[in-house]
Amino acid sequence: MSDHLDINANKHELRQLKKWSEIKGENSWTMFKVIAEFVDGFETLNRFDPCVSIFGSARTKPDDKYYQLATDIAAKCIDEGFGVITGGGPGIMEAANKGAYMHGGLSVGLNIDLPFEQFNNPYIDASKTLHHRYFFVRKVMFVKYAQAFIVCPGGFGTLDEMFEVLTLIQTNKISQVPVILVGSEYWTGLKQWVIDVMCKQFNNVSEKDIDLLPIVDDPDDVVSIIRKFYDGSDRIHSIKPNYEL
Repeated sequence: MSDHLDINANKHELRQLKKWSEIKGENSWTMFKVIAEFVDGFETLNRFDPCVSIFGSARTKPDDKYYQLATDIAAKCIDEGFGVITGGGPGIMEAANKGAYMHGGLSVGLNIDLPFEQFNNPYIDASKTLHHRYFFVRKVMFVKYAQAFIVCPGGFGTLDEMFEVLTLIQTNKISQVPVILVGSEYWTGLKQWVIDVMCKQFNNVSEKDIDLLPIVDDPDDVVSIIRKFYDGSDRIHSIKPNYEL
């Protein structure tokens, strides 16, 4: 036993331990900025009626078909009685806020401070725009108040938001709510990979998890899924915030 300890001690002496090139201790006052951001978000969004969150790329141009599709989906969600929450920036976010705003509905933007891409789009009232420093606070606001998540084509950020929501539903950390992927040409390959590799080959998700990922191309199908979820014959799903902290 002592020989084993001696060998480990010698290895430790010979090992070149890595050193931080730079480390900055977080000022404890940083926590107050985080708390303030949570308080501002809760107090603002608690005043609004139930919404759906619409995710998608900031890079989508107004002449892209998915820009118009997001606009139409948002307008139909307004007709269905929901407000619309987006990340508040350009692209799909702008399109969804535009659809809600131009249709006379609630249009909310949860903006994030970024060195590129992000700026407030013009289809959100100033009183309905939140500015976030921290992605994790912003995600809480997206998830807590949305009664459905509509995912249009997007990049890493969109995938991050989508899989975060799916994980929370899968682990029962939030209420089960609809997560709807818009654009079969964009999402079918990803869903097939989840089925073939994650589920069948490696058994890292279950078959029932696949049911959390419907793919549609028509705005009416988006609304139909949401309507059936809340107004179906069983009436088991109520409209309320997704969790209590």
